[in-house]
Amino acid sequence: MIPVLREVSHRQGIHLQTALEELLPKSPEDRLAWAAENFPGQAMVTTSFGAQSAAFLHLVSRMAPEIPVVFIDTGYHFPETLSFSLELTKKLNLNLRTYRPLSTPEEIESIHGRLWEEGPEGLEKFHEIIRLEPLRRAFQDLNPAIWLAGLRRSGSEHRQQQEILSQQDSRWKLLPILEWSDREIGSYLSSHQLPYHPLWAQGYVSIGDRVTTKRLDEVSDPSQLRHFGWKRECGLHDRV
Repeated sequence: MIPVLREVSHRQGIHLQTALEELLPKSPEDRLAWAAENFPGQAMVTTSFGAQSAAFLHLVSRMAPEIPVVFIDTGYHFPETLSFSLELTKKLNLNLRTYRPLSTPEEIESIHGRLWEEGPEGLEKFHEIIRLEPLRRAFQDLNPAIWLAGLRRSGSEHRQQQEILSQQDSRWKLLPILEWSDREIGSYLSSHQLPYHPLWAQGYVSIGDRVTTKRLDEVSDPSQLRHFGWKRECGLHDRV
């Protein structure tokens, strides 16, 4: 897969360190414009329709409305997440592409049991089935040269180590709002009259699947909000 990456880099005339130096002082809008200019028709966005996802998706809809926005409907989302996805897709006119696991929750549990209760190894297998395999299909179908995501450094320890631009397998990865704080996100949502996830008001400040997500008042440490504290990432950004 490395030779493919080099072909892309050479064809686009982009070198990682030079591009990083160019992108660091730019605004998120300008970073998205850079991606659209350098990778026309070759970009893909992923979203989980999480607590504050409307901010990044609004940026995408303003700067590059044609970009496919991939959502992995795991079968384990809160009903409120699915309704939120419909609301934002309509409000922002997103080019939404939904991917699902090959098996339903009932089929998964009849074969494997409740994997998310079987410790870190069970959770990894659970995420492989419900998230990673569908994402790999999305990559295969859309074949993006650059992957855009709304990760922020405040989200987890793993994300604190991320760069705005990186090379990942056969593609580039751009994180336009990586440095934004919760306050900046809140300000953006307010100024553009955008909604938080409907569960935000109920104390869900980090929202994933209904079987592994806790409210803030249900945990003694914020690290336990997702995946019982075993990990913060669901696998999309640390295993793919």
